[in-house]
Amino acid sequence: MMDPLSSIVTLLKPKADFSKVVQAAGTWRIRHEEIGNPFFCVVLKGSCEFTLKGDEPICLTSGDFVLVPEAHAFIVTSSQPPSLEEADTVPIKTAASTYFVGETECELNAHLLIGHCQFEAPDSKILVSLLPNLVHIREATRLTTLVELVIEESLTQRPGRESVLARLLEVLLIEAFRTKMDTPDVPGLLVGLADERLAIAIRKIHQDVSQSWTVNQLAKEASLSRSTFFQRFSKAVGCTPMEYVITWRMAVAKDLLRRQTYTMATIAERVGYQSASAFSTAFSKHTGQPPSKFLLEANLASNE
Repeated sequence: MMDPLSSIVTLLKPKADFSKVVQAAGTWRIRHEEIGNPFFCVVLKGSCEFTLKGDEPICLTSGDFVLVPEAHAFIVTSSQPPSLEEADTVPIKTAASTYFVGETECELNAHLLIGHCQFEAPDSKILVSLLPNLVHIREATRLTTLVELVIEESLTQRPGRESVLARLLEVLLIEAFRTKMDTPDVPGLLVGLADERLAIAIRKIHQDVSQSWTVNQLAKEASLSRSTFFQRFSKAVGCTPMEYVITWRMAVAKDLLRRQTYTMATIAERVGYQSASAFSTAFSKHTGQPPSKFLLEANLASNE
């Protein structure tokens, strides 16, 4: 069975949007607003500053990797950024997927690999909420190699290109998140998985979503008292154990519905409900619409 991190990344269905190589010189500032899609960046040479809206600037140097699962607004600038009064820099395309920013008369001060992708899962926001807002890893040799492979594959038109890119992105995301587990900061799945006891319970939820889990059962799996488990899980993951169970059940249910190969009764059984009506009630309460309407909208979206 898939581990929790792999299963969430797989259900997110990452798809390559675009990637590019950026060379920069002098003072420069690139601003992105309201993208809403995953963004990742590797610094091959030089340095720069990265600022996610609402956070303090991060100094990135050679070998650094940054991933933002849902990048609504961020700024990338030279280490000595231009004044606030100066206009943002417009990247100039110099070759296929290669851009220059800054001042042409100055020496290069940054060589970046930048990529954007999309999560095709319609419930991606729910799954992304379990992940950290920002992943910053230093000396990210393995991740740099993966980003290079993504860019190389995106520039080709070889058979199987889309499938290869999707798998590469899955590996890239899993590698980034599991590396981040060594230094978790805010509540979420990674913090839960970093806790040895909680990780056992989380894996059980993902390995057998058909099980009618209770807090008592999960606490027993984690070898903790009910109250200790409940408090520890809620603090680490950012939601109660049963909220997590239902979130995961509904994510799996949506995936099964989109496949259109299972009856409602089979899906209900697979995600831990004793009848199709009980599943329909839970699905409607959680998503705001019955399974039949979700399936209809999914069909219309796929035919557009």
